[in-house]
Amino acid sequence: MKLPIFKNLAKTVSVEAMETALEVLEAYADSPAVKEPEQEVIGEMISNICGAIEMKQMMDEGMDERTAANTFMQRVMGSIDK
Repeated sequence: MKLPIFKNLAKTVSVEAMETALEVLEAYADSPAVKEPEQEVIGEMISNICGAIEMKQMMDEGMDERTAANTFMQRVMGSIDK
């Protein structure tokens, strides 16, 4: 997960477009022709897009970018600690 990617996507891409990209990446990754190194890259991209969607939704609800990013990262770190 890369916070600068979240911020860029959240500022420049709609939630709908990110959800469409997720559908394509997931379908692509499910192909038997996709090897493990490619799946790892796709997984990282999916993770970043999902983070950006959550961050964008918080920003759309009125949260500023910095608070949205911090809130998201705290949630991620909290889930890792469990």
